[in-house]
Amino acid sequence: MIRSMTAFGSAKAETDQGTLNIEIRSVNSRFLDLNFRFPEELRMLEAPLREQISRAVTRGKVDVRLSYVRNILPDAAALDPTALTRMAELLAAARAVIPDVQAPRLNELLNAAQGGSGAPLDAETWNAMATEACGKALAELQAAREREGARLAEIMHDCARAMDTIVDEVERSLPHILEEHQQKLAQRLKDALLAASPDGFALITGEELSARIAQETSLFSLRIDVAEELARLRSHIAELSHILAGEADAAIENRPGKKGSAGKRLDFLFQEMNREANTLGSKAGALSMTRAAIDLKLLIEQMREQAQNIE
Repeated sequence: MIRSMTAFGSAKAETDQGTLNIEIRSVNSRFLDLNFRFPEELRMLEAPLREQISRAVTRGKVDVRLSYVRNILPDAAALDPTALTRMAELLAAARAVIPDVQAPRLNELLNAAQGGSGAPLDAETWNAMATEACGKALAELQAAREREGARLAEIMHDCARAMDTIVDEVERSLPHILEEHQQKLAQRLKDALLAASPDGFALITGEELSARIAQETSLFSLRIDVAEELARLRSHIAELSHILAGEADAAIENRPGKKGSAGKRLDFLFQEMNREANTLGSKAGALSMTRAAIDLKLLIEQMREQAQNIE
């Protein structure tokens, strides 16, 4: 399955201890780059979440944000007036130095009161909540990545079909190019003989002239022979369809310990396509072949740009 590296997913999990929210954002990157933004109280969740996300995502810059709201237990719902007075004094002292310091919200005061009562977060419960929320967020993220990947794959399929058309046109034009060259060569030889002497044709037989033209035409056909390049381009286009269909990923993922990356394979494939297009341009025996090589390179570049965002 072709997946984009750009997507967003979010989810939450709730228990009687509170609510945990998670947001996962991903953009393109050459490798997997995980970045976590957690409250310090939930820092113990980073390792299991890192492992969970790494199993689902192979490439991309992934930002994970976690927040939580702790339920206030009945015995912690009351605020200590002495503690509130002390907090007000601290806030006034802070505003004397930094005037725009914000006052704490009511739920923050209640959380502080509960935390101050010596009741730390239950690691097992919050870990289960984080695993549940992360699984839901990853499912949403992957669905978005697959939808975007399908759109990118269709763009590349369109480019591949255009490349197929160009390759067919080049192949069909080769006999005409050789025939045109043969006619031009014959005319140049005739003009050269007449320029050398009005009786130039008396100095060379028709068989010799035909042999000379055939020899030069043969050398020209060897120089512009692009059958190998066209065959390799067709092979690369077939491999592109194979990768975009997800068949290459399935084959690799069936190997123990292996993970496929369609984006990296596409990047290599486009390098090879570009190499063949360059060779085609260097062997161009007519303006039409030069234009075909340029058009191929443009299509390859369009596909390469799209592949930069594929996992």
